[in-house]
Amino acid sequence: MNNFYDFEAEDIKGQLIKMDSYKDKLVLVVNTASHCGFTKQYAGLEKLYKDYKDEGLVILAFPCNQFAGQEPGDAAEIMSFCQLNFGVTFPIFSKIKVNGKEAHPIFNYLKSELPDIIGSRIKWNFTKFLIDRTGKPIKRFAPTDTPEVIEKYLVSTGL
Repeated sequence: MNNFYDFEAEDIKGQLIKMDSYKDKLVLVVNTASHCGFTKQYAGLEKLYKDYKDEGLVILAFPCNQFAGQEPGDAAEIMSFCQLNFGVTFPIFSKIKVNGKEAHPIFNYLKSELPDIIGSRIKWNFTKFLIDRTGKPIKRFAPTDTPEVIEKYLVSTGL
């Protein structure tokens, strides 16, 4: 597969979503967890989404339990946690794996397109990938890169 739009994933409610439904959008893909030191980034991601969704930004959260078991809940628990604690309104997908043999194809693709300095493997929760309006991955952000850092990048590059 040559483009982000070639993929699909199940949302938190079990609906199959084709990534081409986000054509012409700026997409930020994030592997998330509810019990992580970075979980508070949900608030900043929601603010970023609300501030820029009318300009075409969409944030896609992919819960993952591969890092110290920090996303143990089922779909209902994850959705409830995100909405009650952070008012999340951006799309949340079903829990997936981001590394290893069972890694979701979207993350295998994103990791191959935007490897980290020390390899393609995702090191922790809240790794973020920015996909441009044509479906091309253009920037990888570390877990420590806050939504405010991402906003500065978006503003500075005119995206």
